[in-house]
Amino acid sequence: MRVRLDPGLCQGHGRCYELAPDVFGEDDEGYGTVLGDGVVPPGAEQGAKRAVANCPERAIAFEAEG
Repeated sequence: MRVRLDPGLCQGHGRCYELAPDVFGEDDEGYGTVLGDGVVPPGAEQGAKRAVANCPERAIAFEAEG
């Protein structure tokens, strides 16, 4: 499972890094960032799904792998 975040859509609400801190971080201005290469670590899948579902701007999505 891999996620991507569109920085052009992100408004900095912070829900992503609050719900899935193993997957998302924040930049110096409070906007969300994807940690690493976007691969969701084992055990963090539920938080990643909640972050995708709760982003008000729909700036986060799952990427197809393979």
